[in-house]
Amino acid sequence: MATITPDRQQGFDLPSRNLPAAETRDLPEPVPFRKVAGASVIILATAIGSGEFVLWPYITSQVGLVFMWAAIVGFAIQFFINMEVERYTLATGETALTGFSRLWKPWGILFIVMALCQNFWPGWATGAATTLTYAVGGGDVVTITVLALIAIGLALTASPVVYQTVEKVMGFMVVLIMSFVAVAVVLATDGSAWGDLATSVTAPEIPVGGDLSIALLLGALAFAGAGGANNLVQSNYIRDKNMGMGKRIPHIVSPITGEEEAAPGIGYTFTVNDENMRRWRGWWSVANKEQFITFFLIGVISLIVLSVLTYSTVPVGADLGEEFAFIQAEGNTLKDTIAPWFGTAFWICGAVALFSTNLGILDYTSRLVADQLKVSAMRESTFWSESKIYFAAVWTMIIFGCIVLLSGLEAPLLLLVISSSIAGVMMFIYSMLLIQLNRRALPRQIKIGGTRLAVMAFSVLFFGVFSVLLVYDEGKALF
Repeated sequence: MATITPDRQQGFDLPSRNLPAAETRDLPEPVPFRKVAGASVIILATAIGSGEFVLWPYITSQVGLVFMWAAIVGFAIQFFINMEVERYTLATGETALTGFSRLWKPWGILFIVMALCQNFWPGWATGAATTLTYAVGGGDVVTITVLALIAIGLALTASPVVYQTVEKVMGFMVVLIMSFVAVAVVLATDGSAWGDLATSVTAPEIPVGGDLSIALLLGALAFAGAGGANNLVQSNYIRDKNMGMGKRIPHIVSPITGEEEAAPGIGYTFTVNDENMRRWRGWWSVANKEQFITFFLIGVISLIVLSVLTYSTVPVGADLGEEFAFIQAEGNTLKDTIAPWFGTAFWICGAVALFSTNLGILDYTSRLVADQLKVSAMRESTFWSESKIYFAAVWTMIIFGCIVLLSGLEAPLLLLVISSSIAGVMMFIYSMLLIQLNRRALPRQIKIGGTRLAVMAFSVLFFGVFSVLLVYDEGKALF
């Protein structure tokens, strides 16, 4: 790995052995909160469609609310992780992953491999199709899923500026889910369920046993929030939102309807002076507010309500048969106890959430791949822009997903557990790297320290313990 030797007290120290040195520019002027609101909506939407709608309600259906304390802890940790990802990008315009590659060149390729291993599995689209069949009374899950994946690819390919399209889709999904959540709190939950939630938070347990494997628990902890590679791509989202130094980096646009730029996402540094520090404090303040409200607050509320809704409608520990049957049982109970339309609305909201999540996952994985290939192997190419690489990655993932489905591997919960457990291991690794990057490469005035450093160290321990337990559990099963 590259060593960092110059005096870090006076300014930036971005290693330049693996990537070009960063030029110096002034930070752009910060903007009001209303202009950046929504920068975290994509990461929130993918969180709602994976952990909040599927994994945590499934755990609740098996053991009740005893593990909900960990969901809140997981969300809180991810707020701090996301802000450390944003810290580096606000200051330099580069993604955190590009920063990792500055420290050690292979990190870019390794995270591409891990992200693809996490997200090649079309579990969200399969779950969406399965949930949709509950709402409409039947249908072929594989056919619906394949058509949905192709539709997502076409929608992304036709978007003049991809981020704007994805943000609008995800914003609609979040509004839809939160509207349902607001109604569900009133109509479908009661005081006793909320009392049991309070008890579980004050008396934490780790419910290992039965159908709850270490892989499932690690995955649920990772997806109590966004999870895995998704957190890293928060860098790309705030760049496309023109936040901080990210305003100076080219956006991903459609090769058909947009105007491409072939420049790689190599960033900038700024001189540490009074004006730039004033601008930095403005950006840091607005970024923290946006992330806290959009990601943490809305995310925790939706996770808790959807889990309490499951607890109120599905008997704890009931043997329901197939993996996704707890969602079918939940909808049927809502039909019987509230109204037929409410159960159907639950399934439709779930299908929309899961389809939207699959769109977000295709988008963020392809962003990660495109960013890293463009700044490394294809940096000098005038043909392979980041946009072209992005769309090649999108369609490669769609084709692979269709092959997986047509080969017979279509169980949605299994696919989600595979994906999410890989995500947990990734978070263990990049929590350590974020500490190293933001302690050593950034000026003293803006580097990570204090409470945030302590939380990141706890993140390493938190995901590290569960990652070790996962390896032990899987090794025991094999041997």
